[in-house]
Amino acid sequence: MRGRSDGGQKKRLIASLCAVAIFLGLLYVYYGSSSRGAADLGYGSKSLRKLGSSYLGGDDDTDGKQYESSTKFGQDEGEDIVPKTFPVCDDRHSELIPCLDRHLIYQMRLKLDLSVMEHYERHCPPPERRYNCLIPPPPGYKVPIKWPQSRDEVWKANIPHTHLAHEKSDQNWMVVQGEKIVFPGGGTHFHYGADKYIALIANMLNFSHNNLNNEGRIRTVLDVGCGVASFGAYLLSSDIIAMSLAPNDVHQNQIQFALERGIPAYLGVLGTKRLPYPSRSFELAHCSRCRIDWLQRDGILLLELDRLLRPGGYFAYSSPEAYAQDEEDLRIWREMSALVGRMCWRIAAKRNQTVIWQKPLTNDCYMEREPGTNPPLCRSDDDPDAVWGVPMEACITPYSDHDQKAKGSGLAPWPARLTAPPPRLADFGYSSEMFEKDTETWRHRVESYWNLLSPKIEDDTSRNLMDMKANLGSFAAALKSKNVWVMNVVPEDGPNTLKVIYDRGLIGTTHNWCEAFSTYPRTYDLLHAWTVFSDIKKKGCSAEDLLLEMDRILRPSGFVIIRDKQPVIDFVKKYLSALHWEAVATADSDNEGDDIVFIIQKKLWRTSESLRNSE
Repeated sequence: MRGRSDGGQKKRLIASLCAVAIFLGLLYVYYGSSSRGAADLGYGSKSLRKLGSSYLGGDDDTDGKQYESSTKFGQDEGEDIVPKTFPVCDDRHSELIPCLDRHLIYQMRLKLDLSVMEHYERHCPPPERRYNCLIPPPPGYKVPIKWPQSRDEVWKANIPHTHLAHEKSDQNWMVVQGEKIVFPGGGTHFHYGADKYIALIANMLNFSHNNLNNEGRIRTVLDVGCGVASFGAYLLSSDIIAMSLAPNDVHQNQIQFALERGIPAYLGVLGTKRLPYPSRSFELAHCSRCRIDWLQRDGILLLELDRLLRPGGYFAYSSPEAYAQDEEDLRIWREMSALVGRMCWRIAAKRNQTVIWQKPLTNDCYMEREPGTNPPLCRSDDDPDAVWGVPMEACITPYSDHDQKAKGSGLAPWPARLTAPPPRLADFGYSSEMFEKDTETWRHRVESYWNLLSPKIEDDTSRNLMDMKANLGSFAAALKSKNVWVMNVVPEDGPNTLKVIYDRGLIGTTHNWCEAFSTYPRTYDLLHAWTVFSDIKKKGCSAEDLLLEMDRILRPSGFVIIRDKQPVIDFVKKYLSALHWEAVATADSDNEGDDIVFIIQKKLWRTSESLRNSE
């Protein structure tokens, strides 16, 4: 009897455990799918869910239905169901950078080598971990202060991070003053102002009037480990444009501050991959206490700078190794001096805490080195302009036959180089006449854009602009007279015309618009998308994802100019309400094919939660 009773109890116990397991499983499926929220919501998924946070002025999705949205252009109306609203990410994602998200690295347990900065390189989320929600502004967000005032102060509410002000209080990076954060112009090495430091570098190089511009010969600069980009900010008055570069590291928001100030900047790191710029792009590279180990991996990081410098280009290096007398700094200085000597760099000037090296004008020195000297020359089949996802190599990039014969880059001084056909134009089979026609075409197009924008835009309305498909950079060239700068983006799979853009004295980067861009939310005032949507359709990527990404990087009250085919324009129009965008103007392309110009403005909206927090 006891045995039979125990058996019955065991059966009942097993049945109870199964029921509990099934119940818990159902709870997990139900709550897990809905509470994953912003931590795991699929950016590229077609299923859109409304989150708990609602935005003011938007259409409430009261029926709780999910919407399926198509990314195909030109479908019948009945087949293309568009969401009334996009879900809103919760406030902790107000500074989300999808491909530079440390939380993603932890969640996916990526095995990265921290010693070579792999964790600061791009790692984009797979489709199931992408966000398909609108990034909310922080509580109390205000329309940014206009340039040039923004160089010196920004609203604290827009970037509510003051740790750098405390951490760098003795170096004059930034100071909190009431509702604003003020930038006195200091840096780790130049506490008393970047302007004086820049003049010192020019004086060391014997440039006339202590002007680093050197009569237009120095135009593009790479500032590595730039902090809040005060060095780049004070170069602008000398007609020099710097690509201020820093990772999303312990000084997390330094690039966000730079862009909020209206200074050209980009999130990137000297790690394992080439920087997204073509060879021979910069006249000068700069590192002021940038905490980079230049000797690691056979000098691979210095060799990356060498790839990026033009013939005769300079590397200005301000660091303890250049002047300190302790044993470790002396060792680093000796080894670094030996390395740059083997790279054929020479000391152009050295004073106090700063040394300036100069790269050779020709290949002659490379050819005269002893056989087997390291670093070696790069292989003949290595393309120094291939950069998207390409690993760095510890080798010297020799000059082209043209540069060898010209004993330099052959570029006109600024500003003449903006409109002078550059020598590397021939790499694409483009003639000077084609270049000049492209320049003139875009001059007319930009003039037409500004006429369409005129009711909404004034001289100081926009500062940070992006040309999402820049081609030869003529959109940016047409804006020279305006107080703006342009991030020229060249697709990673098209003609690598970015080197022509740099040769014109402009700046930019390579990118794949199937992925998120390396910038913070709310950093650009105007986006120009010339056939970008048509291009990603051909690649099989989601146009809906692209709209969300454009919304992420666009400032509230900012503008989008789309120049594309009619089906693309019709597609975008269906999403205006969900994105909180409004149409500004539509125009034909004036006998230039079947492109349509569509101009949009992003509204300033806030979540109910952020409004409560700001009260």
